[in-house]
Amino acid sequence: MRIVANEARNSRKAAGRRERLGWRVQERAPTVAPDSPEEETLLAEQRGTLLAAIEQLRGEDRAVIAYRYFLDLSEAEMAEALKCRPGTVKSRLSRALGRLRGVLVADRDAGQATSPREATIDG
Repeated sequence: MRIVANEARNSRKAAGRRERLGWRVQERAPTVAPDSPEEETLLAEQRGTLLAAIEQLRGEDRAVIAYRYFLDLSEAEMAEALKCRPGTVKSRLSRALGRLRGVLVADRDAGQATSPREATIDG
């Protein structure tokens, strides 16, 4: 029973960390200062879109992307954290990025499909 209780507690803590990580990424200042308020708004929208796409991925895909790009871990550090070989980290990251790319393309295509109809209805 103690093992089950500890695992439940660890899962709850991990869920809270993932949620806080998402908000930190969302609020993170861009590496390049925007030239205008319009550009700043566009960058914030892009960060929001990326975060929403990442949230659609499986947990292990989110973890490997977060370790690499949000926490800046090396492949060796990621391998240690994930308890696998560095080659496995590379393949997991590659597959996760492929899935992320697919989600972003699907979301973009869905947005483009609705835009002309909205223009027709409004115009």
